[in-house]
Amino acid sequence: MNVHWHRRDLRVADNRALAEAATGEESAADASAADGTVLPVFIFDPEILAHASPPRVAFMLDALDSLRAEYRDLGGDLLVVRGDPREELPRIAAAYDAEAVYWNRDYSGLARERDSEVRLALDDAGVSRAAYHDQLHHEPGSIRTNAGDHYSVFTYFGKKWHDREKDAPYDAPEAGAIADAERISDADLPGDAALPTLSDLGFVDPEADVPPAGTDAARERLDAFCEDAIFRYAEDRDYPARGGTSRLSPHLKWGTIGIREVWQATEDAMARADGDPDEEGSEAASVKEFRSQLAWREFYAHVLSARPDVVTRNYKSYDNDIEWREDDEALRAWKEGRTGYPVVDAAMRQLREEAYMHNRLRMVVASFLTKDLLLDWREGYDWFREKLADHDTGNDTGGWQWAASTGTDAQPYFRIFNPMTQGERYDPDAEFIKEYVPELADASADEIHGWHELSDAERERVAPEYPAPIVDHGERREAAIAMFERARGDD
Repeated sequence: MNVHWHRRDLRVADNRALAEAATGEESAADASAADGTVLPVFIFDPEILAHASPPRVAFMLDALDSLRAEYRDLGGDLLVVRGDPREELPRIAAAYDAEAVYWNRDYSGLARERDSEVRLALDDAGVSRAAYHDQLHHEPGSIRTNAGDHYSVFTYFGKKWHDREKDAPYDAPEAGAIADAERISDADLPGDAALPTLSDLGFVDPEADVPPAGTDAARERLDAFCEDAIFRYAEDRDYPARGGTSRLSPHLKWGTIGIREVWQATEDAMARADGDPDEEGSEAASVKEFRSQLAWREFYAHVLSARPDVVTRNYKSYDNDIEWREDDEALRAWKEGRTGYPVVDAAMRQLREEAYMHNRLRMVVASFLTKDLLLDWREGYDWFREKLADHDTGNDTGGWQWAASTGTDAQPYFRIFNPMTQGERYDPDAEFIKEYVPELADASADEIHGWHELSDAERERVAPEYPAPIVDHGERREAAIAMFERARGDD
């Protein structure tokens, strides 16, 4: 028997380590000793949970419930354990007389440190282990500059990423290949117990309506997207009211669907698309644009693997410290969606209500925090980590540092989003804004996009419960440029 340790791969199909464990080909020094039966395991690790948040844990629990149902349909089960994987995995291997433990690699600094210690613990216990690249198409370190360095500019990385062949999805194990977890040895291990609740794990219910998890939900989203919206993706993706994005981000974060399966769906879509991928405005170009977003996800994962310190430190160095302000009142207004900038507030309220935010708006609110409020990007990153169901360390640190002009391929410090222009351009009828800021439901689009220009009396007449802008964008833009010029050491 082999053990498969689930982490960010909460699925049965297109799961490389699970597929390899079912073959038993690399399980032990004596590979012939393996029988190909797999015991799937998930461990609630207190150290990892300490970095989690209610929306993410709620999504994860729903995904685990779905995963367990999949295993039961195959005649097996999912073993659920709470504890330190350094201790629990050797105990599980001993209890089931397992030949080896298999898992898919994770690339954050915390995960790599944990996995290194797990390898040592299994070695000490005399248990073989095998870790596989699964989470991305191309493993970190495999796409480098001609000088052998990791890329800090996406354009060159993206070209190589697009040019490389992508693997086909892995088959799910056949029925009967999954071990029955009800037969527990005398090793005092929990078996077919109910999944813990949020409360059991020390979390309160999220304020957001977290989307459904599991492979069925992921495939439903993928199929619907590739049936229609993917062919207009390049045109629609920046407009939050159009629903032009895939909304697959939490599923990719938790691995409820495999990246190879997603790629295969885009291959099928490309085969049906009109036009050429390099023909602007064509359906094929829209499919290619969606694929570029998958490449961005991998770019940031590669950066995180090469520079795990980007979680807390600026990727890009300046001669002097950036003089971020400290303003608890402004930070609170930003978090609550009460800044007086309608598109910013709508986005921040979407985050609280759905544990999700549209990608264009993530850039807008990040620019507003760092360039209008002049607050440290880490404040925003921490809030996203707390509220997003799809929080991904690489994506979020990459996005926040891009907006703050401190990261790879970063937005130049003197190019600053105008939040009113962004709202008018990407939500021209204020449809999205009105959905999330009901105080403005009776205001016209012109009044909403010109909110900063209205007098106090006009604002009181139009929407008395909605606040005036908490800062003047023009003034703060000049202050932000000056702040960065001081950091650069400009005279």
